[in-house]
Amino acid sequence: MNLRNFFIVLLLASSFGCEKPSDFEIIRDRISKEYTAPAVDNEHIADILATMQEDGTWPGIDYADTSRIAFRHTVHLDNMVQMARAYVNKSSRLRGDKALKAALDKALDYWLENDFVCENWWNNQIGTPTAMLSILYTMDKKLSRKQTEEMLRIAGRANMNASGARPSGDRVKIAALLAKTLAFERDEEGFEDALRIIEGEMKYYKPEDGAFYDDGRDNENYFPSGRGLQADYSFHHRIDRVNNTTSYGVGFFTAFVEFATLAEGTKYAFAEEPVQLAVDYYLDGVCKQMVFGRTVDPGVMNRDIARYHSPAFASAEPVEALLSLTDYRSEELENIAAARRGEPSEPESFAKFFWQSEHFVFQRPGFYTSVRMYSVRNRNMEEPYNGEGLTNHYRGDGANYLSIDGSEYLNITPVFNFRKVPGATIVQADTMPDEGSIQKDGLTEFVGAVTDGLYGAVAFDFISPHNPLSARKAWFFFDDKYVCLGTDINSTDRAPVATTVNQCYLEGPVTVDSVVLPQDEYALDSVLWVHHDSVGYIFPAGSQGVMLKNRIQPGTWKKANRQKGIPGDFVEAGMFTLWIDHGVKPTGGKYEYIVMPAADTSAVAAFAAAPDVEVIENSKFLQAVRSDKIVYYIFYRPAEVAYTGNLTMFAHAPCAVMLRLNDMGRIEELTVSDPTRELEYAEFTFNTRVNTITDYSLLSWNTVTDTCVLSVRLPVMDNAGKSRILPFKNDF
Repeated sequence: MNLRNFFIVLLLASSFGCEKPSDFEIIRDRISKEYTAPAVDNEHIADILATMQEDGTWPGIDYADTSRIAFRHTVHLDNMVQMARAYVNKSSRLRGDKALKAALDKALDYWLENDFVCENWWNNQIGTPTAMLSILYTMDKKLSRKQTEEMLRIAGRANMNASGARPSGDRVKIAALLAKTLAFERDEEGFEDALRIIEGEMKYYKPEDGAFYDDGRDNENYFPSGRGLQADYSFHHRIDRVNNTTSYGVGFFTAFVEFATLAEGTKYAFAEEPVQLAVDYYLDGVCKQMVFGRTVDPGVMNRDIARYHSPAFASAEPVEALLSLTDYRSEELENIAAARRGEPSEPESFAKFFWQSEHFVFQRPGFYTSVRMYSVRNRNMEEPYNGEGLTNHYRGDGANYLSIDGSEYLNITPVFNFRKVPGATIVQADTMPDEGSIQKDGLTEFVGAVTDGLYGAVAFDFISPHNPLSARKAWFFFDDKYVCLGTDINSTDRAPVATTVNQCYLEGPVTVDSVVLPQDEYALDSVLWVHHDSVGYIFPAGSQGVMLKNRIQPGTWKKANRQKGIPGDFVEAGMFTLWIDHGVKPTGGKYEYIVMPAADTSAVAAFAAAPDVEVIENSKFLQAVRSDKIVYYIFYRPAEVAYTGNLTMFAHAPCAVMLRLNDMGRIEELTVSDPTRELEYAEFTFNTRVNTITDYSLLSWNTVTDTCVLSVRLPVMDNAGKSRILPFKNDF
């Protein structure tokens, strides 16, 4: 070989040796680093090794019990994951330790020999495969061929033909596990197919996409969507149409964003459209159902309220991941990330009604509150799957939780009286119904809200599916307060009925009409206001059977959760409970109170002495409230109202209306919604000239009656129940 050819060969060899890894290998390496990166808790590893038994098991795990409420085998899996990480991570004192590797092999071989399968499919198709893949990527070639083959077989239970891969919050998780399995096996073609499934899951689900929940009603203007992301940015995991946004919906989002991040900068990168939809869903769905975007609204919790939750804010990592993917709505994302890191941020002011899930949220810089409801279109609550949420019967009955900082109800379940849900009107029997009767179909159609995105009012024509009880309930929201009205409360049950104003942890003094009360239970005669923990409760109509309890309450997690491993010890905490006693078998009962969050006693006393809100009417036919230039009406039947002086408006059908008035008392904006979801048009007659022209309204002047008739075309199908905002022109 001459010298020239020698250098050519040398150059080719050198170029081959420096060849950049393929995009596929880059992603595979990113997945591996994702599993190995977390720091190791050396003390925890020492405890794992010290407690492991000779056969590779751990005490406290009943390996024979693979039932839904047990399956403590997850502890075994987690121990192995932690051991594998400790073997390779630089922060580990036992990195490369032979004794640690031998212990891991023993625990892993014990699992593989027994191949534990749980009665709950989730463990088999998601939980266990997740652990197997973590160990595979962490240890990789340090495992034997037999171990690798068996672990891949178990990981393979996460596949698109698995039962859990149906359209839901778990489908994208299973696709993500499948993608990781295929990447580990270096099946590039299969990996790309799985990646496209993940990318394609970020979409609105329509009835034709999956299971359709037939509510049995002949209603051509309302078509409930199937499982998945809804048109209002809430999330339904099942066909019961229960709101699962902050549980399964977060898992759905997390799996999508994980792979969008893994694929970024490669030929597999996700398209901008699904990434932007993920941003919209997270900001307008998930974060709006969290207090200041950082702690979960207890009103959206289902059986997860029966689990212990960390007091820490939600992680900023998902938000930071979105920021790494797109500039879309980056300022809003940065604000949420700062809030979660405990850095200075600006809490957004908003009102939003999730019409597909019948959940209303309202936030101002000083507080967050919500109202949870259900109708013939939605069931009331998640079933108590796997022995969790055994006391959730009434938590959808107009629950109105209020948070100043997000800690008011954290881990409150053991000491919480589940017949005194804040905002709900409930029969006060001594015992709860059996756990098999928690989930119920709604019995009423008139359930909804009207909102312009900043203010709003909520209507709940409530019929209890558990007891012979009904009521018409409404909430009206303003910047620094909200008004709660109840009317037509009827019950034939032998037990008394109560509407709970609030039940939360006792924090600091309780002041009643300027007098601080010691811990006890009280019947408050002729009370005007109560103040506790920066919140005022005002009773403009005077005494309404108002009751107060502020004292230590014992309890246990076991009353709401019978899973093994749940502590059965009794705990206690100071509790503040304020409620209105309607007595036994009320007929046409009423209540009226105003909640004033983020206020001190002097502000509450001043407001109670000279309130700036007016309850116009609280009857079975109309509930209406005015404050300054905002007027709300909940019409349960056609009716005429005077909104300013001699100016009147007649609503031709039941609906919810919000008026914004100018300084002259003229309408600047009319917002309307149909809580029944049955109207194609909302029609109003005015005794004065109004001027508004849009592509969704019709306006005519009746020269015979000298009135103006306005017809507003309402949203239909998946948007039925959404508000329509109509600006007026006062140019005459």
